[in-house]
Amino acid sequence: MREIAAEPLTAEAFAPFGDVLEAAGPYDKLINEGLCGRWHDRARLDFGTGRAGISIFRAEPRALPYDCTLLERHPEGSQAFLPLHQAPFLVIVAPDAGGQPGAPRAFLTAPGQGINLYRGTWHGVLTPLSPPGLFAVVDRIGEGANLEEVRLEDPVRVTG
Repeated sequence: MREIAAEPLTAEAFAPFGDVLEAAGPYDKLINEGLCGRWHDRARLDFGTGRAGISIFRAEPRALPYDCTLLERHPEGSQAFLPLHQAPFLVIVAPDAGGQPGAPRAFLTAPGQGINLYRGTWHGVLTPLSPPGLFAVVDRIGEGANLEEVRLEDPVRVTG
C-alpha cells in the first residue's frame, strides 16, 4: 500500500485540480450598502451539457489514516463542495495519466474552506473527518453518464 501525507489546502498547490473556495484576503467588492464583502467569481464552473444544480450531501465521517480505494471523475462537469460546517475535510485528487488516475495527492482543508474540482479531475469520495459531514454540492444536472470510477489495485493510505 502506498502512503501519502495530507498537505494543507492552498490555492497554489491545488491549482492543477481546481479552485479553493474561501473568504480569505481582501474582498473584491463591498456591497449591500457597505455591509457585505464579496469575493467575486471564485470558481470555474464548467458543464459540457445539462445545467448547474445545488444538492445537499451528508457523508459519513472517516478518520486518518484513511485508506483510499476508489477514485472517480466527472467528464461532463465541474463539482464544488461547500461544507455546511466549520470542520476540516480530506480531499484526494490525482492527475490524469492516459485515461487513468496518476499519482494521488491529498489535501486537508482548513475550517471554512471549500473546493471546486475542475471537469474531468480524478478525485476520492467525499471524506469528512468529523460529523455532521454536511455539504452543499454544485454540479451538473442532466441526461447521460457523468461518472467514471476506478478501483485502485494498490490502495493509498493518507496520513495526517
